[in-house]
Amino acid sequence: MRYTGPKAKINRRLNAQVYESSGAVRSLERRPYPPGMFTRRGKQSTYALGLAEKQKIKHYYGLSEKQLRRYFERATRMKGNTGELMLLLCERRLDNVIRRAGLAHSRPQARQGIVHCHFKLNGVKLNKPSALVRPGDVITVRERKNLHNMYRDVTETERVEPAGWFNAEPEHLRVIVSGYPMPADVSLPIEVGLVVEFMSR
Repeated sequence: MRYTGPKAKINRRLNAQVYESSGAVRSLERRPYPPGMFTRRGKQSTYALGLAEKQKIKHYYGLSEKQLRRYFERATRMKGNTGELMLLLCERRLDNVIRRAGLAHSRPQARQGIVHCHFKLNGVKLNKPSALVRPGDVITVRERKNLHNMYRDVTETERVEPAGWFNAEPEHLRVIVSGYPMPADVSLPIEVGLVVEFMSR
């Protein structure tokens, strides 16, 4: 199941800003220690470190355990570094691209918009946040005045996260995918080798 509980607690538990809502960010800044009474960060085992890094990926990209396992298994069948390839698959998710292109304040908001068919992929309505984009794909907001007004408000306050593999055109409420992401494009700082070791057990 995808996590739907308090996001501030997850940021504090993982000591990372995996959720971007203002409350969750402020909570980590004010209290940079795990939730609960008399808790502090001691020396962690390799297992605990691997689990924490895996949880960062799940919460950051909004994945269920089953989805992450599917990406991991797909990456193991590809040539190259398994951990990097797994993250690159996550980066290609439609909800992640919409967020990074500045058309949503957060990935949960991007997912909600996709599920409610606010966006089109290559001119076709799509309600699948996990769809993987490819070079040549074009993402647009549906031609409805209320949606255009809503997403223009978002683009006025949200910055585009630069990426070399897609071109964000917020003035046109459009994103054009020009290539595939590279390891340097991954937006989540993480020790992915620990995740691979953990998931290979």
